[in-house]
Amino acid sequence: MKEKVLILNQDFSAIAVCTVQKAFLLVYLDKAEMVTKSDGAFLHSISAAYPVPSVIRLQHYVHVPYYGISLSRHNVMRRDNYSCQYCGAVKNLTLDHLLPRCRGGETKWQNLVTACSRCNARKGDRTPEEAGLKLSRKPTRPSLQTFLQLHLNPHNNDWRIYLGLEN
Repeated sequence: MKEKVLILNQDFSAIAVCTVQKAFLLVYLDKAEMVTKSDGAFLHSISAAYPVPSVIRLQHYVHVPYYGISLSRHNVMRRDNYSCQYCGAVKNLTLDHLLPRCRGGETKWQNLVTACSRCNARKGDRTPEEAGLKLSRKPTRPSLQTFLQLHLNPHNNDWRIYLGLEN
């Protein structure tokens, strides 16, 4: 089962995403309650069938310190939807420093983008403007809510209200 379950804190704020198995265990052990279930999906034991959770809420409030999304190759590519920010390619992806490191560019969210190896080689040790390349969007530091939205199944609307995507 590859489905994911949204975990809400006791105050209904989204705090994480987990597997169906972990969510079911939290509900079964009475550490969480099922807010919404997946349509028509069930977990089966020998003697019973249990609905598959889509959104669960913890029984007790958990203080979750927020340190931000860690800067990593995987998270930069995830933020950029695994596509080149210059041409849109989805193969042979690398990371590119907008202001090259050899010219004082830092390794931070606002200076890193996903680029295909072809665009990265074309850019070289220049800025995108100097190389005649145009970014599809300006790189920013992502929020937790942004990363949780990436797990959102387009056919599952249960999460949308908790991630601030519906009024």
